[in-house]
Amino acid sequence: MYKRAQSIPLRHSASALGNNLAVLRPPDPKPPCSLSVVHGRGVSLLGLASESEAGRNVHSQRLLHCKEGGATARRAEPLQGGRGHCKEGGATARRAEPLQGGRGHCKEGGATADSTLIIQARWCVLVSRVLLVVTSRRGIQMYEEDGSAMLYWQALELPEALDTKVEFARGIAAVAGLYICVGVSSGCVLVYNIPPRGTNITLCNELYQHAHAISSISSETFGDLERTVDMVSADDGGVICTWKSGEDFTLIQKLPPYGCACTSVVMWRGIVTAAYGTGQIRVYDGTTGMLHADIDAHARWINSLDVAPATGWVLSGSEDSFVRIWKIGEMDQVDGIEVAHLHSECVKDVLVCGAQFCDTRGDSFAVTGYDLCEILCYVKT
Repeated sequence: MYKRAQSIPLRHSASALGNNLAVLRPPDPKPPCSLSVVHGRGVSLLGLASESEAGRNVHSQRLLHCKEGGATARRAEPLQGGRGHCKEGGATARRAEPLQGGRGHCKEGGATADSTLIIQARWCVLVSRVLLVVTSRRGIQMYEEDGSAMLYWQALELPEALDTKVEFARGIAAVAGLYICVGVSSGCVLVYNIPPRGTNITLCNELYQHAHAISSISSETFGDLERTVDMVSADDGGVICTWKSGEDFTLIQKLPPYGCACTSVVMWRGIVTAAYGTGQIRVYDGTTGMLHADIDAHARWINSLDVAPATGWVLSGSEDSFVRIWKIGEMDQVDGIEVAHLHSECVKDVLVCGAQFCDTRGDSFAVTGYDLCEILCYVKT
């Protein structure tokens, strides 16, 4: 169903991180214009040019280094007005005190850890602009689409009065074309309001429903944005929360833990697909929380999950060196969700850490592996 295409060389190998590949997908039929891969303290940004059916050539590649804020960045200010709130089934839930600006730090095993190590990089496509969001042990940084200018910097340091320790940020998603949501290790989801232009980015909400570190956040990217749910968050304890965005984010469902970490989640037309450390994939109705499928998808930890917004195909990548494609959709005459396996690809001797579709239909995809100095590309036959 797919064949190997020309690989994209990397100057720096990929770090062993989950979801360590991001693709900025333009509208079809154009090829992807940008890819990013995390390497230690930097993010490799690649711009692509279409060459032929045999593959694509890189016309630009540079390393974006993790920064610590400064004059070029707008540092986050504390939220005003004391406590905020988020809605949970119509009730008011407590929101903790705001994050404070300043330098973040973390300790590991009693010694100071390298706080500049990057955890994740992701493009967020909004209604009027595209931002590159980078998370690390130091904090959260937002850049222009090409990484040329840093627009915003949020340090990860909480007031000493709170019995909470924030060590890193992970999980990035653009929501409803207006917000960017970022998860942190304390279990909080930070919600940023993004203006159409400029640097007046504000931390407008903090969602507290998770007791473990956020592992992944995803949002509705295709079709009717007026659905009951349009965002999903997951944590290392296996808890999944579905949300309806707005001025006050509303909790729709809180799914109980499955017994292991939920490593990645994606959402498509209200359907939540979740990957786990056991190698299993579970498919839920995001509105009702009903479990529709439980799949023994991989033999080892699943590191990556992606969805093609035009078709609903799901791409999974695992430490078992396999990437697999699944067709997930609503059944025609029955109130249910059907799942079909479409393709398996063995990436021999590679610990897969990132896998992403390169177009909205799923006609091509790319794969990264730990310590691999190239991006492997596949196209539909």
